[in-house]
Amino acid sequence: MHVTENAPLAPLTTLRLGGPARRLVTARTDQEVIAAVRDADAAGEPLLVIGGGSNLVIGDDGFDGTVLRIATTGFELDGTVLELAAGENWADAVRTVVLEHGLAGIEFLAGIPGSAGATPVQNVGAYGQEVAQTITEVVAYDRLAGEVVTLGNAECAFSYRHSRFKAEPDRWVVLRVRFGLADHGGLSSPVRYAEVAKHYGVEQGERVDLTAAWNAVLALRAGKGMVLDEADHDTWSAGSFFTNPVLTPEQYQAFLARLGDLRAPAYPAEDGRTKTSAAWLIDQAGFKKGYGSGPATLSTKHTLALTNRGRATTADLLALAREIRAGVHAAFGVELVNEPVFVGVEL
Repeated sequence: MHVTENAPLAPLTTLRLGGPARRLVTARTDQEVIAAVRDADAAGEPLLVIGGGSNLVIGDDGFDGTVLRIATTGFELDGTVLELAAGENWADAVRTVVLEHGLAGIEFLAGIPGSAGATPVQNVGAYGQEVAQTITEVVAYDRLAGEVVTLGNAECAFSYRHSRFKAEPDRWVVLRVRFGLADHGGLSSPVRYAEVAKHYGVEQGERVDLTAAWNAVLALRAGKGMVLDEADHDTWSAGSFFTNPVLTPEQYQAFLARLGDLRAPAYPAEDGRTKTSAAWLIDQAGFKKGYGSGPATLSTKHTLALTNRGRATTADLLALAREIRAGVHAAFGVELVNEPVFVGVEL
């Protein structure tokens, strides 16, 4: 376990933003993670847990407490059962599963930055796939009970970009994640995302070559600035900054009434609701790729990514986010919700 006082946090996030932590603890084993959490809880110390820092917006004042950086390692594959330590690099794990072992289930989640332990918290998803489809168990430290527990898929309460862990952030610290993968003889899971299906000229629901699916997703993500590149400021982001709105039937009818001749993307969601595209709303409200003249702008490759052009502060980023949120609401009556976790700030 390594402890640093007054430690910079910006370098630990993909946005490269945020003030310092009063105390930074780097834990490399599950035992060190648990010990650090117990020490902070016993002292009544505010605790922030981070992994890859890809889904964090930290305030310019930093964090007046203990930041626990989970740097555990562990990749264990038994047949089609995969167990990842929380600190494992997610993109590297997906690459290994697909290219070295030929297993399907997470191939459309290629290139997503961050750690494995963060994936169940956000129910990470992309291109028609989400981790809730393959996670079988999550091993976590329950701060309320003071013990390590194993939660089955149903107990995780997964929903769109949400989970039990996100709903109760001060209770759970993810230690390990287990996945049930599949061997389709070199083929992918069924293609669910229209853009990927179009790329291969197949119908949604068909399978494609597994490696080719992984490569295609990487190329699509890179084209949108969603694959980390130190030299490319379009990747200095937290990925998609806003979730796709999910509207009740009443909200959707009100939304349709404001569209006029426009035709917005619409997808069926749970409980009779309808999901639409945050990126489409942002673009149609007048916020085009690259929008902004300050040190924080929209990505030049994707309207859902708010980026640090190298000199931004968190205050700069939030000012842009508020402008976009207000503009979309004024145009369409839809309230955008942030996807990243905010620390010490709010919209």
